[in-house]
Amino acid sequence: MRIATTLLLACLLSIAGCASTPPAKDALYEGLGGRSGIEALVETLLFRVSDDPRIAHHFKDVNIINLNDRLVEFLCVQAGGPCSYVGKEMAEAHKHVKVAEADFNALVEDLMWAMDEQGLPRTTQNQLLRRLAALQREVVRRGPPPVEAPLQPPH
Repeated sequence: MRIATTLLLACLLSIAGCASTPPAKDALYEGLGGRSGIEALVETLLFRVSDDPRIAHHFKDVNIINLNDRLVEFLCVQAGGPCSYVGKEMAEAHKHVKVAEADFNALVEDLMWAMDEQGLPRTTQNQLLRRLAALQREVVRRGPPPVEAPLQPPH
């Protein structure tokens, strides 16, 4: 199963180079169940993530209500729904967090589990994953986070 998940993610990453700007009108939004379906999906995902020992530590000091609201907005926009996302860009939101590739993969696995729990068809799941796969480059950090140079006193 883990190999299949990794292969699926690799395939999605290779074909999703332009997934950051979804179309204005889209069947994916309806396929996810509209706003209420996305809300249910995010709730299921966040419960799963909070119980996932691989990544739960990344969310322990996060305002979960705000995260829920931003994720609903974000997924709604990505799905082509009539929503506005008021959160930060992904790179900005994650710049102070060391998210390893394994962490990103764990979140994808949790999302896949949540979509299964919501009874979403595989084609709908794949459409959403394809759109989100490009975010990996914006979220995953390789190596330590950048260190800001201390200010030097004037000479």
